[in-house]
Formats: sequence, C-alpha cells, structure tokens
Amino acid sequence: MTELSCLPHSIGHEDEGVCLSVQMGPYSILLDCGLADIEPLRQEAADFVFCSHAHTDHIRGLLSLHRTFPHLPIFSSDITARLLPINWPGQEDNRFCRALPWRTAVELAPGLSVQLWPAGHLPGAACFLLSYKTPQRTYSVFYGGDCFLSNGRLVDGMPLAELRNLKPDVLIIEGSYGTERHPHRKQQENYLVARLGEALANHGRAVFPSPLLGLGQELLMLVRSHHHFTGQPLDIWVDPWVAMGCDAYLGCLSAMPTTVQNFAQHQPLFWDERVLPRVRRLESGISPADVRTSSDPAIFIVHPATHPLSYCQSDDPAEWTVFVPDIDDIPRWQDQIVSQSSTRLSPWAEFDWLDAMQAATATGTTGIEHYMLTSHSDVGGTTQLIHNLRPQHVIFVHGQPQQLSNLANLDDLQSRYQLHLPTAAQPIDLPLADSFWQPAPPHDTLYEGELEATRERITLTLPTSLESDPRWNQLADTGIIEASWQGDHLVIRGLTQQELMRGTLRKASRSSFTDSGSTVQTCYYCRHLRGQRCRNPDSPLVGLQVTSDGTCAVFERSSSILRQLQS
Repeated sequence: MTELSCLPHSIGHEDEGVCLSVQMGPYSILLDCGLADIEPLRQEAADFVFCSHAHTDHIRGLLSLHRTFPHLPIFSSDITARLLPINWPGQEDNRFCRALPWRTAVELAPGLSVQLWPAGHLPGAACFLLSYKTPQRTYSVFYGGDCFLSNGRLVDGMPLAELRNLKPDVLIIEGSYGTERHPHRKQQENYLVARLGEALANHGRAVFPSPLLGLGQELLMLVRSHHHFTGQPLDIWVDPWVAMGCDAYLGCLSAMPTTVQNFAQHQPLFWDERVLPRVRRLESGISPADVRTSSDPAIFIVHPATHPLSYCQSDDPAEWTVFVPDIDDIPRWQDQIVSQSSTRLSPWAEFDWLDAMQAATATGTTGIEHYMLTSHSDVGGTTQLIHNLRPQHVIFVHGQPQQLSNLANLDDLQSRYQLHLPTAAQPIDLPLADSFWQPAPPHDTLYEGELEATRERITLTLPTSLESDPRWNQLADTGIIEASWQGDHLVIRGLTQQELMRGTLRKASRSSFTDSGSTVQTCYYCRHLRGQRCRNPDSPLVGLQVTSDGTCAVFERSSSILRQLQS
C-alpha cells in the first residue's frame, strides 16, 4: 500500500477554489475547502481539515462542511479562526475552527502530528507540515497554502530561514504567477503612490475595489503610513464590507507585526478623523452629499457589492479614477458575502459594476489606472522556497494551467524533483525512494532586502537568514560597513577591527597628499582592494590577501578614498 497519495478535488483553476485530500497511512486529511458544492466530500468524510487562511477561494465550502459533519475537527491558526466568521456574517454557527499554535508540533492522532508556520500573504495565513510516523519511517507533507516571502504593511513575510532543509516527502505549493518576475513590493507601492497622487490632484476622487480581507486593509495602511500622504488633507472612506474586515483585524492586533503594534500605540490603526489623512466609515447614514461637502481629495476603498450610487452622484463635478489591481488576482476575489437574510450579494463579476460607476459620475466616464500590489510569490520566491525545503515530490496548484506548466518545465526544478500537475478528481500516488538523490543546491543564495529612504538616512533591511552563512561573521565583525559603487552596482563590505584601528593611519596620511592629488601607493589606497584581497587581474598579487602597506607596479588610486582624505 502507498502510504502517501493526494486526491485533488479542486486546484484553483479559473474561478475554482482550492481543496485537496491527502492520504497519510490510515488518515484522510483535507487541505482547505474552496468548493462551492461539497458533494464530492460527502461520500467519504475526512479525519481532519486544515484551513490555510481566510480568503474565500480556500474556505468557501467550510461552513457547509461543518454543518454536514459537525464533529469533524477543522484546524487553523488563531488569527484565521478569528477572521473566518466575517465570511458568513449573521450565521450563529460560523465559529467552528480550532486554533493551533505557531511552530509547535501537535499530535492529533497516534503517529500523526502537525506544525504551523506563518505563510505571509495575509494575517494568520499558515503553512502546515504534516507528519505520520511508522516503525519503518516518518512520512511528511508540507502544504504552503498561499505564501509570500516579502513583508506587507500588515503581515510579515514567510520565515524562510526556519523552513530550510525540512526535506518533506511532498510539497504542495501554489503557482499563482507561474514564471513571472515582479518588481519588489516597495517598488510596487511607490509606483502606486505616485499614480494615486496624480489622480488626487485638483480635488480628485480615487476608487479602489477590494475584497473583504487583505488588499483593502493593506491599501488603507499604505496611505496612512506613507510619507507622501502623512499630514495631507485627504479623506479615506471605507465601505461597510471592507470595514468589517478592518474591525476583524483590530481584534487580532496583539498578533500583528511589531511595527503595526507600534503604529497603533501612537494613533488608531484604521479609524481616525483627527490625524490627517482622515479615515471614515462609509455607513448607511452617510449620503453622497455628505461625502462631497469636503473640498479635500478623497479615496474610496469599497467592495464591488457596494453600489457606486452610495458614494457618487452625477452632479458631483470631481474627476473619478478607478484603480484596478493586477487582473490575475480578480478571480480569487469572488467573495461569498452572506447577509442576514442569507442572500448572496453580487460577486466581482469581471468589473461589470464599472458601468454603474461611470453612470454615477458627472461626465459619464471614469479614468482607469492599473496597478500591482502582489501578495503571492513570483517565480523567484516559488523556486527559492522549493530549493530551501528540498522535497522529493512537488505538486503545483492554484494557478492557470499554462502558468503551472511553465513552472514545471523549468530545468532547475525538473533536474531535482518529481513534479506533478494535478487534475481535479484524478488521484496522485506518491511513491518514495529510500534515498532520493538531488544535486547540491546553488552555493550562493540570493537574499532579498528592502531600502527605505528618509530625509535623515537610508536604511537597508536584510533577512536574518543571512546570519546562517559562515561569511556573515566577516561582514559583521565590527558592525560597521563600507559601501562603494562598481558601475551600476552598490557593493557593501564589512570593516574589520584591523581596518578600524588603521583609522589613525588615515589621518596621518593626509600629509601625503599634494595639490596634484598624489598619494602613498600602497594596497590600502588602491581601488582594486576588496575584502583585504587584490582584485586587479594585471597584478601579481591578484586573488591574494594583501597587507595595507603592500605595493605593486600596477597601483591605481581609489578616487573615493582620495575624496575622503581631502575633505
């Protein structure tokens, strides 16, 4: 008997959600339940259900599943358990998810355990390591859910360093963007802020359609905390559906990143009419006339279920711009909002509400701006996660067929792993080799960081996984670094204790300079010195570690040191 197998019920193509059954020995485990119709799950009940995060395409069928099998244990992170009920407002039985702790292995049944790590993407989003132990060996499956390695405004990225070399037998990972490469999240934010600033000029109005959770709250935090808008006379209106998500986030504030908690200590996280920009609820008692009493520019963060006539009227002369997110994310926003009367409201429906938006304006037209604010990994993040985990089998889900196929065709993955492109309702056997040979991973790992420039300084933030590299000690020996340009690249190196002690030598050597710019021709002042080694291909010392007073016939003065010593 194969100890491991996977039955995909729905794999996130087109408008589908994600729902997978994994068989681990005698246990049947359901990973997410994004099915609109849970009929395929009625025939054979699972033993356990794991919910990765609170987005509709991963939880659409969970309430129906709970009602069908009320004693079936459904697990998630604590934050996800708190966020889930807003997907079924007004339902008394919407609090059924059991919370699991982060980073702690929990035994659920004899031989079966689970461990959670944050996945980035959304507050509370989790990845799961499932382990089934037998007398012969331990079988393991790692389910990534929706994951993102970079930090957002309200959620930290996936802690990749903690997952390195887990070596699960099977990795189930999303391929939302296939082999696309995206600009860094900071670049995306800065582009959006620049375009938004232009749209708001001359008392403009900007509309951001948003799902219940995730993007709307990120946008709100971006505008509130970005220096371009801080203190500016600007009104931000949030409709009741997105506001419901904001309130749910406030209930999870203690589990948010430290930066978010620090922000909340000085001013309200969301609702604030005292500090500019002002943030207000677009409640039922507020009419479009109330909205336009202010001459200040305004931003509207709204769910597509909110009709534009609730905040826009044809006699409003303002210029309106609708900011449309990356089109690849739209199918995942088909929020199933259930009202008190259990009537489902309008879904995203491919922006068909834009006609109503345009009809509500004075000119009958709206400007359209496309922007990207990703919360899923591109090909760099996806392959980086795979190479760090080093599984035997990789199953790609949650993406268009061509995108997943592009990922599976990467030579770097085909040469190392057994890759699977699942089809709904077609089981996948996952036989394991006793020893699975893989080529060694690339020697040098790329570390993605962030730059933040203020009036006082430029801050470079790098991931803590950098410390695991044996070369880190050389870089961080004194905590002082030196930066220099090499063409278009900025090279950073650490200064050693010996180099700092030579600080007196620098001062003493000032007298060595003349008006013509000549200097002592030693290795210390040569532009080819890098990390105490000579990098000049014309020098007999090339590649060797040199002393500061070394000399050779092909010395070339470092212009940066010359400027420093002459200042």
